[in-house]
Amino acid sequence: MKGIIEAINAESMKSEVPAFEVGDTVKVGYRIIEGNKERVQNFEGVVIAKKNGGISETFTVRHISYGVGVEKVYPLHSPKIAHITVVKKGKVRRAKLYYLRGLTGKAAKVKERI
Repeated sequence: MKGIIEAINAESMKSEVPAFEVGDTVKVGYRIIEGNKERVQNFEGVVIAKKNGGISETFTVRHISYGVGVEKVYPLHSPKIAHITVVKKGKVRRAKLYYLRGLTGKAAKVKERI
């Protein structure tokens, strides 16, 4: 039974997912269907968390829009994700960056890894 579940998970996982970590700035292209039209909406921000593993892996992206923090949680292997592009590599020392929620301005920036 366990082998069947693992085979289904391996089959439905995307192979073209780029390698990114917590602290990296990414641009996520998400497919949105409105009526009979389909478009891709980009969301750029810092990855503040990665959860689970395998087919159910998710990641949380945060950015500041007009002074308000916006966070979105995306399933990593979702067919609705058109593309994930790594814009900047971040240098962090934590697995979860939830402390960024309480910071604003320059304090909310993540140092760039060289």
